[in-house]
Amino acid sequence: MTDPARHIDGDGVWVEILGAPRAAPALFLDRDGVVVVETHYLHEVEKTELIPGAGETIALANQRGIHVVLVTNQSGVGRGLYGWTEFQAVQDKIKADLATFGAHVDAVCACPYHPEAVAPYDRDHADRKPGPGMLLKAARALDIDLAPSWIVGDLPSDMGAGRNAGLSGGVHVRTGWAGHRDEALSHAAHDFQVIGAESINEARALIPLLLD
Repeated sequence: MTDPARHIDGDGVWVEILGAPRAAPALFLDRDGVVVVETHYLHEVEKTELIPGAGETIALANQRGIHVVLVTNQSGVGRGLYGWTEFQAVQDKIKADLATFGAHVDAVCACPYHPEAVAPYDRDHADRKPGPGMLLKAARALDIDLAPSWIVGDLPSDMGAGRNAGLSGGVHVRTGWAGHRDEALSHAAHDFQVIGAESINEARALIPLLLD
């Protein structure tokens, strides 16, 4: 395992770039409740389990030449419930599980800030969703075209981050925090579409980037 500190940027946010820059749109994915089963402050490798359809969806995006970026609020780090070493161990398990589907992610961004966290993370931050910061950091590193890009998430804040970053749309799924559908849909605007789906497996057939 590499030293987790090498992925922490000047803002104290985890930014791990795994792919090569190229001008292309991205599929931004929340992690817990979208790609892996929500366990509330996931930090144990043995509890890390892909949600059905996640591997296939990411593999399809890979095949289409679309960047895949995980953008995850990780207030558990900010609250001192676990550290970046545990976060990285979970990420390594996710990468290994995705590889069995021939799938990979191009970047991982994780924000530890939360107003109820401990210092120095005890405040809001532009990288914490619904802020667009994590999406913008990945876009700069990978030359992502944000306008046609989409996000999939289980919370309204995911939709807000997509809208604030200037994406084309978002899909709200019920596999994490199952409520909040109406609030998620309220982020729709003339230049930002929001679609409801049961899971990332269903979302795969709804995202224009992934359609023929």
